[in-house]
Amino acid sequence: MLIHLHLIRHGQTFFNRYNRLQGWSNSPLTASGMADADKAAHMLQDIDFAAAYCSDTTRAQMTAQRILDVNEQNGHKRPELISDMHFREQFYGYFEGQDASLAWTAAGGPHGAPSYNAIVEQYGLAATRDFLKAADPFHDAESDAEYWHRVEGGFALIASNPQLHDGDHVLQISHGNTLLSLMQRFAPAGYDLSVRPRNGSHTWLDVDFEKPLDEAVTVQIYNELH
Repeated sequence: MLIHLHLIRHGQTFFNRYNRLQGWSNSPLTASGMADADKAAHMLQDIDFAAAYCSDTTRAQMTAQRILDVNEQNGHKRPELISDMHFREQFYGYFEGQDASLAWTAAGGPHGAPSYNAIVEQYGLAATRDFLKAADPFHDAESDAEYWHRVEGGFALIASNPQLHDGDHVLQISHGNTLLSLMQRFAPAGYDLSVRPRNGSHTWLDVDFEKPLDEAVTVQIYNELH
């Protein structure tokens, strides 16, 4: 069963605007964030979605609703929106809501990599999660293994939907670091991953759910804006 998975990064929030880590915590969409969602909605208005998923955060839910509103207005049947924790952003634990630059300095500084990009360049993307967990005094932040176990559960949730058929299009509202992580895992070459996916951007993955996950995903579009 090949599914066309359309991933939209949620609209800008106040935490995005203030450069604060925002994983499982939440802040409202800004006016610009609502415009991000509306632009994404018009970009996808001609796609007939068989299912729609998002994390159980209001920023993802609001983005999804605005997209589905426009989709429905353009004559498409509105699918039920399924909100689930498996689609959340990475959990930053103690560092939730903190200034991102300070948090990544705390994580990577002891390893000689005092920024997010420096950690990625010297140690790889997985280390950003493991270093942050180690720096978290409560060790609540997700490790790389914990993160992928949860995210893979999201793919399994989509695969288990009995209403989906081969060739269906599925909407999923996603998050910045998750989109980067998916691209690093499934398309590590040929894309500039030094630039974060933009709010409201469109990433298209074709997923063959009859194959093991690491063989199942083909990237069609990354970080597209209209």
